[in-house]
Amino acid sequence: MMGMQQKPLLMAGICLLFAGCTVGPDFRRPDAPAVSGYTREKLAEHTAAADVAGGQAQSFLSGADIPSQWWTLFHSQQLNQMVEDALNNNPDLAAAKAALVQAQENTYAAQGVYYPSLDANASASRKKTTGSQYGNPGGRGTQFNLFNASVDVAYVFDLFGGERRNVEALAAVAESEGYQLEAARLTLTSNVVTAAIEEASLRGQIAATEEIIESEQQQLEMLQKQFELGGISKSDVLAGKTRLAQTRATLPALHKKLALIRNQLTALAGRFPEQESGSAFTLSALQLPQQLPLSLPSELVRQRPDIRAAEAQLHTASAQVGVATAKFFPQISISGSFGSVATTTANLFSPGTGVWSIGTNLLQPILHGGSSIHNRRAAVAAYNKAAAQYQSTVLAAFQNVADVLRSLQSDAEGLQAQTHAVQAASEQLDMARAQFSAGAINNLLLLDAQRSYEQARISLVQAQASRYADTAALFQALGGGWWHHADTTAMTSAAQTDVKP
Repeated sequence: MMGMQQKPLLMAGICLLFAGCTVGPDFRRPDAPAVSGYTREKLAEHTAAADVAGGQAQSFLSGADIPSQWWTLFHSQQLNQMVEDALNNNPDLAAAKAALVQAQENTYAAQGVYYPSLDANASASRKKTTGSQYGNPGGRGTQFNLFNASVDVAYVFDLFGGERRNVEALAAVAESEGYQLEAARLTLTSNVVTAAIEEASLRGQIAATEEIIESEQQQLEMLQKQFELGGISKSDVLAGKTRLAQTRATLPALHKKLALIRNQLTALAGRFPEQESGSAFTLSALQLPQQLPLSLPSELVRQRPDIRAAEAQLHTASAQVGVATAKFFPQISISGSFGSVATTTANLFSPGTGVWSIGTNLLQPILHGGSSIHNRRAAVAAYNKAAAQYQSTVLAAFQNVADVLRSLQSDAEGLQAQTHAVQAASEQLDMARAQFSAGAINNLLLLDAQRSYEQARISLVQAQASRYADTAALFQALGGGWWHHADTTAMTSAAQTDVKP
């Protein structure tokens, strides 16, 4: 027969066994996709090159790491300053930081369930009783004061881990907010760089258009002289005026786009439109990075903050299944109180005034109209939804990288072809002008040559800007190097305690 000394040890062992029981699934981090590349066909070792600004060939460094300040690779101090201003002043980024702090504090608050609660109570009241309350209708009433001071202690035994799963879920929410902050930071820096490139492109298009207008103005003056000499008809002069007016009409739209992009840059930097810095971005002031790091596909899921945020949300849904499962099991709590009750404050804590109580409570859900079953089914469905959303995020990320890689190669080839097109259009225009001066061709052929050259010049500027924009898009698609931040905020350790690899 078991001895009296063994029974307490057995009960303690049972309590420890229950304390280590956590119902619900243990979260497993999804495996990286079993793919070896981003595209079906093998990538070329380097892109095409063109003899123009922004036309340098770019090579891919497979497995190379991404710097956290990737925008500095464009070697523009002005761009670096604009990005720094945005990181310091953008309100959306400040909101994301506040959301992270909120989620962290919610996690810390929930961890209080691991410890007993301790409350101090004090009360004072004046009462009157009658003899009828005690079975003596004729008795006189009594008036007295009553003072109470006590300390209450309570503790809930988390035998089946429902509270631990809840803390795990909140920690995963904080982890998700951390990665969403990194995603917001990456989006902000990418938007600043892209907007700066767009501004440079628009300034290049405006400069090219103004050069074309000046050339057409000179051409119109020559037509006017030829008309005065009787060499051409009035319709030729009118055609030249029409062409000049059409070219000038494109300028207001370009200036409008430039103003809008400047407003966007100012807002990204957390300033009002009237506080615009006044600095101007040009393509000639930007250098195209010639070596591009290309992360391995197996690393992309660890580097993309949107994927990491989706993974943390999946972790949250997994923990919520455990929370719902724990509702089926008993809940045991213990509470106690120690204090003093007296009719005067002077007698509080004097001998004979002490009161105390201790008790335990067990709650076993039995019948709740099926709500517990359906709540758990809902939690399982939420987990399946989060798993599908995670898979969708991964697929979109790989598509994003594949699209950017294709754009880098195609736009490099496009710039090369457009450079040749401008050279050919320029030679054609020079020949047309010479032939027109010699009377070998009419004005319509000259206008066609001018139109082809104008379109080629504008397209060249746009093609140059595409090379810079594609490069920025690649850094964004690969995660932007957030893991190198000295103050990285993603809470990678918040959920590792509960993750079962």
